[in-house]
Amino acid sequence: MKLKSLFAVAAAPLALLFSPLALGQAAPAAAPAVQSRAADPALWVVKDADTTIYLFGTVHVLKPGLSWFDSAVKSAFDKSDTLVLELIEPDPATMQGLLVKTAMAPAGSKPIAEQLPADKRDAYLKAMADIGVPPAAFDMLQPWVAGITLSVAGLPKLGYDPASGAEKVLTAAAKETGKPIVGLETAEQQLGYFSSMPQSLQIAFLASAVDDYPKLGTELGKMIDQWAAGDPEALGATMNEGMRDTPDLARILLTERNARWAKWIEARLQKPGTVFLAVGAGHLAGTDSVQAFLARDQVKAERVRY
Repeated sequence: MKLKSLFAVAAAPLALLFSPLALGQAAPAAAPAVQSRAADPALWVVKDADTTIYLFGTVHVLKPGLSWFDSAVKSAFDKSDTLVLELIEPDPATMQGLLVKTAMAPAGSKPIAEQLPADKRDAYLKAMADIGVPPAAFDMLQPWVAGITLSVAGLPKLGYDPASGAEKVLTAAAKETGKPIVGLETAEQQLGYFSSMPQSLQIAFLASAVDDYPKLGTELGKMIDQWAAGDPEALGATMNEGMRDTPDLARILLTERNARWAKWIEARLQKPGTVFLAVGAGHLAGTDSVQAFLARDQVKAERVRY
C-alpha cells in the first residue's frame, strides 16, 4: 500500500520528528552519499489584484545533493513575504510531552505483536530488529506509533537525511532572510490525527507498514523521481494506488486537510502580500488535491512553467 513512502511525500511531517524522539534507539545512519542531481518540482500560483500565493509540494526527507531550491522555486520564495508550512517544528521537550499525552496505550492492552494478524507477526519482529528497536518498547504505546516508526526509522540506512528535507531547507532560508514562518497546523493536531484513529484502523496501518518495509527504498525512490520530474499526475496516481485499501486513512491524512487548507488560501487572498506555501507534495497531487478544492470554489491555481 506504499504507506511508508506516503509519509515522506505527503503525510504529516511530524511523523518524521517523533519516532526517534519517542524511542531513541533507531539504527544508526550511514553516511549519505552525496550525488549532485537536478530537480524541477512543480510549482503553482494563486493570485488576485494584490495577493500572490505560491503553492509548492515538498518531500519531507531527501538524499543530499538533490538540487531543487533554485530557478523558479527560489525566485518565488525570494519574492514572498511569508513562509507557510504544515507546522512549525516543536522543540524536543515539547514533543516528548505531547507524545506522553497522545501515544500511550490503554491499560491492559495486549503487546502490539499479538494485536497484529498472525501472518504479520514474524515480519513485524524482523522489521523491528532491522531498525534496532526492541518490540517491547512499543507495548505501552498505541499501534500507530509502531506503524510510523517502521515508516521512517529505516530511511537513514538508505541514505535519506531528514536535514535535507524541503521543510528544513525552507525554514533555514526563511530564518536567514527574516521571513515570518506560519504553521497551518500544530504538533498536537497532527499527533491527534493518529491517536484518534479507531483501533482497527491503527492495526491496519501498522500491518501495511510491515508489508511495505522491505520495499521502502524502491517505492520512495519512485515517488521522489516523480516529484523531481515535476509530474504531479504520476505522483497522484502512485499515491492513489497506495491509499486505495485504506480510504479512511486517506480521508484523515489527505482529503480533509486539503479541504481545510484550500479554505485557508481563500481567506488569505483577502489580505495583500506574497506568500510561499509549502506542504507535502501529495497534497498537491491527485483528484482531491488542494488545487481541486480551490477549483470547486472557482479559485484557480495556475502551474508555473519553468
